[in-house]
Amino acid sequence: MASSANCVIREVTKDVWTFSCPFARFGFIPFGGRSTAIKMQNGDVWVLASTPLTAETKQKLDEIGPVKWIVGADSVHYLYLDEFKKAYPQAKLVAEKDAIKKQADTGLNFDGAWGSDPAGTQYGFESDIKHCYFSGFKNKDVAFFHPASRTLIEADLLFNLPATEQYSKTNSSGKLPVFGTLNPYMWLHKQFLWGLGTDKAAMKRDAKTVADWDFERIIPCHGDVIEKDGNKAWREAYKWYLN
Repeated sequence: MASSANCVIREVTKDVWTFSCPFARFGFIPFGGRSTAIKMQNGDVWVLASTPLTAETKQKLDEIGPVKWIVGADSVHYLYLDEFKKAYPQAKLVAEKDAIKKQADTGLNFDGAWGSDPAGTQYGFESDIKHCYFSGFKNKDVAFFHPASRTLIEADLLFNLPATEQYSKTNSSGKLPVFGTLNPYMWLHKQFLWGLGTDKAAMKRDAKTVADWDFERIIPCHGDVIEKDGNKAWREAYKWYLN
């Protein structure tokens, strides 16, 4: 579970904010956690909700504008959707179908479900943010692209560890045990992504869709933001699928 304290809130670029918090997988592997908020052209706010809705997080979101969209990134990033929806009951909630099933006992009403909805379904934020559902990925992730800032936002499709920013307010370095790092240019990262591809043809299709987007920055849920050459990093991480 992500820590509700020691989060770093910052405007990464115009109209894009990150909420970076400590998060240890299995209680000891420092992956870091991150939510991302985007102020859309009409003033509405879109949030990928993956960290606790702390008082500081809510204060910043309320400063940015009215939260109208809350999205879950994949089948496993769903723990805080309930918190966000209760705080912003008028916001539309969209998540992956397996994540929705795991939330069945919360009574949440979802306005869309990746994996159940027909391919090409529009949810209402596409004028500002594009999305690609990775049906062939184990965690059923969705990649999001904000053309105005040339930013890709994703959860488990790409890691950039250690989680330096996410652990910057703690006594931990955020480095992984043994390996220390896991970034898109490492062979281990390619192997990791290949192993999580349950449908290689679908992975090749969707990896290419994202590679064809014109992004410079990648905001991952786990690890530091990649500020430059993000498309190059993506193509390197997914080289086994793209070549």
